[in-house]
Amino acid sequence: MSTRALRRFRGKQRGQEALDLDVSLGDSPGEEQVEAEEEQLDAANVSPAKGNNRKGKKNKAQKNFSNIYELICDAENEVVRASPNEETDKSVRNKASDTEKNDNRGTTKPDDQKHEEELSKTSSGEKAKKKKKKKKKVTSEDGKDDNIDLLLENLEQTNGLSLQNEDCGCSDRRPVLYVEHRNLNPETELKRYFGARAVLGEQRPRQRNRQFHRTTWLASPKDSWPRFSRPGISMTLLETKDGIHHFTFEHSRDYQQVQFKFLDAVESMDPNNIVALLQLNPYHIDSLLQLSDVCRIQEDQEMARDLTERALYSFECSFHPLFSLTSGTSRLDYLRPENRAFYLALYKHLMFLEKRGCPRTALEICKLILSLDPDSDPLCMLLLIDFLALRCREYQSLLQLYQEWEVHKNLSQLPNFAFSTALCHFHLSQQDNMDPEEGHKERHKADQMLQNALIMFPGALMPLLELCTVQADASVTSHSFFGPKSQIGQPPALAELAALYVGRTYSLWREATVMLWLEESVKEVLRRVDTKDPLVEDCQNKRKQRYQSAPRNIHRHVLLSEIKEATATLPLDVTTQPVMGFDPLPPLNSVMSYTRPERQRIGATNESTLSLFFRSLLPNFNLQGGPRLEDDMEVARAGQELNQEVNRLMVAMRDMLANIRFQEPPREDNPDRDEEEWD
Repeated sequence: MSTRALRRFRGKQRGQEALDLDVSLGDSPGEEQVEAEEEQLDAANVSPAKGNNRKGKKNKAQKNFSNIYELICDAENEVVRASPNEETDKSVRNKASDTEKNDNRGTTKPDDQKHEEELSKTSSGEKAKKKKKKKKKVTSEDGKDDNIDLLLENLEQTNGLSLQNEDCGCSDRRPVLYVEHRNLNPETELKRYFGARAVLGEQRPRQRNRQFHRTTWLASPKDSWPRFSRPGISMTLLETKDGIHHFTFEHSRDYQQVQFKFLDAVESMDPNNIVALLQLNPYHIDSLLQLSDVCRIQEDQEMARDLTERALYSFECSFHPLFSLTSGTSRLDYLRPENRAFYLALYKHLMFLEKRGCPRTALEICKLILSLDPDSDPLCMLLLIDFLALRCREYQSLLQLYQEWEVHKNLSQLPNFAFSTALCHFHLSQQDNMDPEEGHKERHKADQMLQNALIMFPGALMPLLELCTVQADASVTSHSFFGPKSQIGQPPALAELAALYVGRTYSLWREATVMLWLEESVKEVLRRVDTKDPLVEDCQNKRKQRYQSAPRNIHRHVLLSEIKEATATLPLDVTTQPVMGFDPLPPLNSVMSYTRPERQRIGATNESTLSLFFRSLLPNFNLQGGPRLEDDMEVARAGQELNQEVNRLMVAMRDMLANIRFQEPPREDNPDRDEEEWD
C-alpha cells in the first residue's frame, strides 16, 4: 500500500505528520495537568454564558481540526468580536474570577489575584473619572442657567414698571402693570375655557398653501387679509430718561397724502368713499378704524373686529426694536396725532375681547394702554381696569394696584375703586381654601370699605338697584340720605363717574350672596347716619368741594364706552361739538408734526338758494368747493348755458302768470237757477 493511501486511511493530510510528531513528543504528565487546569478555567469562563453558546463551544471542542490555520483564524475573530464590548467582557471576567475564587480557592495564584485587582482598580478609576467629568459638565451647565435666570430677573426688575413704595416690602411680587405675552392672545384664554379642539377645530392648515407671516403678539394675520405692504408708518425713539424710552409714530409723505384723502372722505359723510380708499390702501390705520365703527353700528361685529385687528397688525409691524409691550418702559405721547390711533385701536380691540368673553386678555390690553402713559392716562383706563380684574377674578392684582397707587393717585376718591376693592375683599372671604381667621378678617375689611363707599357716594345705590331689578326697602327709599335728593344734589362730575360705574358693573352685583351683603351694609350705613357719625359730615364736605368739573380724558372715556347712563350726564360743551370717531375730543395742546393744506373754495358765497339748485343739476357740481376747475372753457360755457336757461324759465313763468284767468262765481239773482237743485 502506498503512503498516500495510508494517509487517507488514517484520515491525515499532507504536511500533518510533523505536527503529530511534535504533539506526541510534547505529551507529558505535567502538560496534561496544565491542560486540565486550562479546561477548568475555560469552563468557568463559559459558565455565565447562555445555553446556546455552551452547545456551540462543546461542538467546537469536540471538532477535529483538519486545517492548522483554523485555530489562528478563530482566535483573531474572537479578538475582533471582543474589542467593541470590552466593558461587558470585563464584567464577565470579574464574575468568572469571583466564581473561581469561591470554587477553586486552592488552585488560584496570588499573581493572578494581584493582576485582577489592578484591572478592577483601573476600571473603577476610569469610571470615577468619567463620572466626575459628567458632573463637572452638568454643574457648569446649571451655573450657566442660573446666571441667565439671574440676568433675566435683573432685567425685569430694572426695566419693569413697578410703582411701589420704598417702605412697603413688595419687592418679591410682580410689578403692578406686568404684562405677559401669552395672555395677549385670546385663543390661549379660550383654550383654557373650552379646550383646544373646540377653539381650533379639527381642520388644520395645509402645508402647501401655508403663508409665513411675521410673528406678532397683538393680532395674528389671516389668510383672508390683503397682502401686507409697508403703509408708510414708522416708529422712532425720541429720548431715553431714567430707563424710560419715549417713542413716536411718524407718517411718510405718501401716507400724509392718503391721510388727507381720508379726511375728505370723512367730511363727505359717505362710507363708500372710505371703502374705495381702503381698496387702494388696505392698511391705512384711520380708514380701518373708521370703517370698523361703521360695521359695528350695522351690527357686523365680525367684520368690525377683523378691521381693528388688521390695524393693530399694521402698527406692530412698524414697531421700533427697543419698543416693548411687556417691560412697561415704553411711552407714547397722546398729544401727537400719529400716536392716538394706536391708543384707539388697542381700546377697541379691548372692547371686542370683553364682549367675546376674554376678560383676562382684555385686562392685559388695559394694562398695556395704561403703561404707555401712566401719568396722564389719556383714555382714563383706571375707570375700567377694576371691572376687568373682577371679571377674570384677579383680586390680588387689583388690591395691589390700589395699595401702591393710592398714595399718589387718590384712587379711593373714584367710585369704581371704592366699591370694587370692597367687592374684592368680599370674594376673597368667600373662597373655600381661605383660612377661617383670614376669611373673617377679609369679610370685616369688606364691610368697612363698602360702608365707607356708600357714605361717600350715596347717589350710586338707587341706580344700581334699579339696574339690578331689585326693589329697595321702604326704609331706604324714604330716607333722605339715599333718596332722590342724593342724586340731584351731587356735583356733575360725580354724577358722571357714578353713572359710568353703575352702567358698567351692575352685572357683578346681581349675585344673591353679594346682594345680601349689600343689604346688610346699607342698613348699617343708615344706622350710622341716624347716629350722626362724623364720617358722614366729612364726606359731605368733600363732595361739595370736589367733583365740580371732570377732566377731558374722563369725557373721552365716556364717549368711547358708549354707556347710555354715562353719556346722558356729559356737559353741553362736549355734546354740542362734533366728535370724530378716529380722534374723539383731541387734546387742546396737540403737538402737530404736519398740517392739512387748506382747501380752495371757488364761487360766490352769497349765492341764493335758487341758483344753488340749478347749479346742482350740472355734472361738475360740488357743494363744498364749488365747480371743479377741470377746464376753464367748459366752466364758462356751462355758466352761460345756465344763465340762458334761467332767463328762459323766468320768461315762461311771466307768460304763464299773465294768461291766468279766474272764473267768476254764479250770482244769486240768476233767473235760470233751479230752486230745487240744492234741495
